[in-house]
Amino acid sequence: MTAPQAPRVLALAPDSLARLMPMYLAIAPTGEITDVGPTMAKLSPSQSMIGRAFEAVFELRRPNETASYAALQMRGGRRLHLVLRQGDGAVLRGLATPMADPAQGMLINLSIGIGVVKALGQYALTHADFAPTDLTVELLYLVEAQSAVMAESRNLNLRLQGAKTTAEEQALTDTLTGLRNRRALDLTLGALTRHGTAFGLMHIDLDFFKQVNDSLGHAAGDHVLREVAKVLLGETRSSDMVARVGGDEFVIIMPGLFDPARLGQIARRIIDQLTLPTDFEGAVCRISASIGVTVSTFYDQPDADRMLSDADDALYASKRAGRGQAQFFDPPDTGRLSA
Repeated sequence: MTAPQAPRVLALAPDSLARLMPMYLAIAPTGEITDVGPTMAKLSPSQSMIGRAFEAVFELRRPNETASYAALQMRGGRRLHLVLRQGDGAVLRGLATPMADPAQGMLINLSIGIGVVKALGQYALTHADFAPTDLTVELLYLVEAQSAVMAESRNLNLRLQGAKTTAEEQALTDTLTGLRNRRALDLTLGALTRHGTAFGLMHIDLDFFKQVNDSLGHAAGDHVLREVAKVLLGETRSSDMVARVGGDEFVIIMPGLFDPARLGQIARRIIDQLTLPTDFEGAVCRISASIGVTVSTFYDQPDADRMLSDADDALYASKRAGRGQAQFFDPPDTGRLSA
């Protein structure tokens, strides 16, 4: 009869054990922690685990028993769920097994499990803190890849949103002057009339602009239009809307401003500013402006098209009266108001 062979005992150097099981715990028969793996040490940076009683450091969640050496002996070879008493409540999963020499106690190999993503940031862990064969390393690569994809997706969304905002802005902007265009004007008028906001409306047409174009060329005309835009923006509030609606036609919308006297003062200042000569490459450009004004309070039910038409009528009344002036639309049952 063949004599039974003695069990083979494998001895590992501490650095090899740390590489194979970086989250191991060595427990003495007295219940004290005698050694820990390098990753396990990171989970308790403020106080070393070595030399402390196992039950003082860990709470045994599953099975639901006191975290004692005797309980570990009873559960040897079975899965354990442990929680660091001074940690964040993350559950560690592991397996306890007795050493070949009972006098050396037990060895527990632990894993962070699904809490690894949170632990990465909290304990500054990297792939080097896990055994190369640990599936956690694969999870880390997946998390890093997902983070990169999500970051790129966020950047792409921001770029798309920026492009959309830019496109929308361009769709509402006159490219020559930077003012609002006719589409923006229609949107603003529609919103004001729907919400019942009182406002003043000015329709401006440049006098003698054709002569500038004919005598000095379209480059001079474009220069004059840009200078006109600066004047209109300078004489209005940031809450007002200034739009170029034709070659040399402009409309100003002034929400909340419906006093004819104040509107007349603004119109007069605009005309005075536009009458000043403008220099273009050494040539003098001279224009003026005729303005027609109407106010939403002149109407029982303000209508955008009707108000634009009435302001246009008042504008041409200004031209017939000699140009370089502003006149109000004739509200019903009143005489014409001159600015």
